[in-house]
Amino acid sequence: MGTKSRAKYPLDEELVNLVRQTIGPRTDVAEKRMFGGVAFLLEGKMTCGVVGKDLMIRVSPEEFDASLAEPHIRPMDFTGRPMRGFLYLDEGGWSQARVRKRWINGGLQYAASLPAKKPKKARIPRHESRRVKTRR
Repeated sequence: MGTKSRAKYPLDEELVNLVRQTIGPRTDVAEKRMFGGVAFLLEGKMTCGVVGKDLMIRVSPEEFDASLAEPHIRPMDFTGRPMRGFLYLDEGGWSQARVRKRWINGGLQYAASLPAKKPKKARIPRHESRRVKTRR
């Protein structure tokens, strides 16, 4: 199985570095490769990310529709279907430090307001999870 990227463009490393600088040295934020890009997670909850040349931002469902009216914003739709609560900010927006900071901080605040993630159960490899028949 290959690692085919869903992004239209290669990952914009400059933007990834700008996000890192904006977030700063926080121990509660981790980076993870996802959806052909890089996601930034606050205690396991996605806050923002970079997909190709776009900054992906997480917003509350209540803010989603109003956010679409903002300049340089469109729904995140890398699967072909828009994902409610996730937006793309294009280069015209994220290249402005003030705008980039506002959206990234908003994503961090929203993720912080969400309940803690439940710990995942350890997965048992499929071949080990089958029952072994024993003879009597």
